[in-house]
Amino acid sequence: MVTVEIINNLADFIVQTISSSGYIGIFLLMVAESALIPIPSEIIMPFSGFLVSAGKLDVVYVVLAGSFGNLVGSMIAYFVGVRLGRAFVLKYGKYVLLKKSHLELTESYFQKYGDRSTFVSRLLPAVRTYISLPAGVAKMNLKKFASYTLAGSIIWSFALTYLGIKLGEQWTNIRHYSSYFDAMVIAGVIIVIVVFIKRKSRRPGTEQN
Repeated sequence: MVTVEIINNLADFIVQTISSSGYIGIFLLMVAESALIPIPSEIIMPFSGFLVSAGKLDVVYVVLAGSFGNLVGSMIAYFVGVRLGRAFVLKYGKYVLLKKSHLELTESYFQKYGDRSTFVSRLLPAVRTYISLPAGVAKMNLKKFASYTLAGSIIWSFALTYLGIKLGEQWTNIRHYSSYFDAMVIAGVIIVIVVFIKRKSRRPGTEQN
C-alpha cells in the first residue's frame, strides 16, 4: 500500500537523519513535525530512545532536543496563524497535508478549552500538530502559549523516549502498540481535565447559591 510505503520511507529518513546528526537531527525533525510538516514524532523519539538504550545518546539531551524542537516548530505555526490568518492556512494548508477538517477540529478544541488546550493538546495525537494555528489566529498570549507548549512537549517527548528505551532494538514495534499508547495518553489527559475541573469548582466563589 502507498501509505505503508510512505511511512517506511519516512522512518528510513528519520533513522538516517538522527544516526548522522544526533541531537541536532532530533531537534530539526521535531521542529518540522510541529511546523506542520508530516514527520511523526512517534518514530523520531522512540528511535532516539533506542539509541539511549544502546548508550549512544543521553536521555536528558534527547528529551530536551525533542521538547525545544517542538517549541520552535510550534512557534513557527503560531506566527503563521498570527500573521497570515485562517484564510491563508485554508488555502495553502493542503501542501503540508493540512485539511480543513484538521483546522476545524483544532479550532473547536481551542475554543472549548481555551489557552490550556495548548498544553493538553501536546498529549493528544490527533490534535497536537495543528493546535498552534488556531492559537495564533486567536492571538493567544505568547508567554502562555510558549509555557504550555513546552510543558506538554516535555511530557510527550519523555513518554515516547521512555518507550523507545524499554523496547530497545524492538523500538519499531511501537507502530503495533501506537493505538494502545494513544488510548492511554488520552485517558490520562481526560483524568487531568476532570481533576482540574473538580478543583476549580471547589475554589471559593465558584459555587452557586
